[in-house]
Amino acid sequence: MTERTATNPRSTSTADARAPPSVGEHDNIESASLELTTEIITTVEGIRALEPDYEHLYQVTGNTLPFAVQEWHLAWCEHFLNRSPLVRESPRFCVLRSRTGACVALVPLILSRRRLGPLRVATLAPIGADPALTEIRRALVTPGYERRTVRAVQESLSEVPDWDWIQWSGLSEPMAEALTRETAPRWYQVSEDYILDLPSSWEEFRAGLKRNIRESLRHCYNSLKRDGHRFELVVARDRQDVQRALHRFLELHALRANMASGARHPDHFAGRAVQEFLHDVCGRLAARDAVRVFQLRIGTEIVASRIGFAIGDSIYLYYSGFDPAWARYSVMTTTLAEAIKYAIGQGFKTVNLSLTREQSKLRWNPRLVRLHSALVQREVLRSRIVCRAYRLAITRQGPSARILKSVFWAHRHWD
Repeated sequence: MTERTATNPRSTSTADARAPPSVGEHDNIESASLELTTEIITTVEGIRALEPDYEHLYQVTGNTLPFAVQEWHLAWCEHFLNRSPLVRESPRFCVLRSRTGACVALVPLILSRRRLGPLRVATLAPIGADPALTEIRRALVTPGYERRTVRAVQESLSEVPDWDWIQWSGLSEPMAEALTRETAPRWYQVSEDYILDLPSSWEEFRAGLKRNIRESLRHCYNSLKRDGHRFELVVARDRQDVQRALHRFLELHALRANMASGARHPDHFAGRAVQEFLHDVCGRLAARDAVRVFQLRIGTEIVASRIGFAIGDSIYLYYSGFDPAWARYSVMTTTLAEAIKYAIGQGFKTVNLSLTREQSKLRWNPRLVRLHSALVQREVLRSRIVCRAYRLAITRQGPSARILKSVFWAHRHWD
């Protein structure tokens, strides 16, 4: 298999590309950005033709998120676009190019038109409006082009008749600042992403952990050994191996969700449609050697599994599952520790523990990255009223919020 530079964890050019420009460089970039051109892609075929632009942006942005790669976007469109006859959707990917034709930004938006009672509502949002599958929805923007990107997206709205609001999510601090400077955003959420910075050895990493997690790790390994159980980490990486590993992962994920005790975890892959999407997107990413399914095998049985995506110099740890019969051995903690060992041994620089604030993540002492979300509405009365109702639906709890949620999401089917 040919390993592409964009997913090579040892690429030497990524670090240089990710370095932010100096103040003078920002000024030069902003001046040069006046000569940018904007292209709007409205078909899946058009997205597929952007492969060279995606590959270029992976390098200059240092992307480490699986949700921002072309394979994820194409799979999402082919599986989930227009799943309801009452919601009309189409891609509206905003592509910015310099005067030389180089792509400097790609904002993957979906235009949705739906009917809410007597109202017709038109909104734009980053691709990935699914039930927790696309965990971080983010644009690919070359550092220094944040303000020009926001400006170009807002200007492109002039071509959308009667739009009501645009949703921005997964915004880094520079993109959030650019949105504030260029628009009047209504901020509604700050998400927390948890990242482990990896040293050169497992011993150094373990020495930097707090005492409680070191004791927990000692218990995990010793309890298995004490009861005569030998384990092995099996990493599915080849496309065929990944597809086989996903079948067991889905079983373990469902078993974890249906546990009678302990913290409740939803089964994100209960429906056939989302299972088909997972198999498809992992198959596409495995073709570029960007999937690692970490499996803990005891004897002949896989007892725990966690999906990982190897993007750039990072491994993004996605959903997991385990057999409750092995819960007393904390097999999920062992699987995570073994995945971190693997990442260090393979030369990756970070492990992304994904979103949501959980004690199981915090005890590893991760670095916190805040991601911002906002709505930018059209300044007409009808749009302001509907946008406010949507903000209440996504930010509030209680009966009124549940009613609003039912209005906005009643026509989406993901099973």
